[in-house]
Amino acid sequence: MTSHQTTQTMKPATAAKKLGVYLEATPAEFQEGVVSRAELTALQADPPEWLQELRRNGPHPRPVVAAKLGVSIAGLARGGVTEALTTEQIEALKTENPDWLRRERSTQAEVRKESVRIKEKNAERTAKRS
Repeated sequence: MTSHQTTQTMKPATAAKKLGVYLEATPAEFQEGVVSRAELTALQADPPEWLQELRRNGPHPRPVVAAKLGVSIAGLARGGVTEALTTEQIEALKTENPDWLRRERSTQAEVRKESVRIKEKNAERTAKRS
């Protein structure tokens, strides 16, 4: 019996998400086709110029914008940021540092502290049981 191996493919939206780029800013041939796992691996290992440019200057998808600003995706929405932003726009927001951004960064810092506290508490419980 021979094993029949099919090539795994993904939609362009999934591939763009894995590459950390905004789908609508990618070339038409990327948006209109399907991407195999091998192609995705090749894009990650040796990104073409268009991918390097998108990663460097954007526009960036919301998860990347949120990470660059140090806030959650929900925090972006609360701040009124619903569209993709370029690196230049992100830097301008950081410089401007509006009230909503300061609040969301503070909230995110609290969430991180609480996550660390819970993780440490769970580690202590596990250590006591051992």
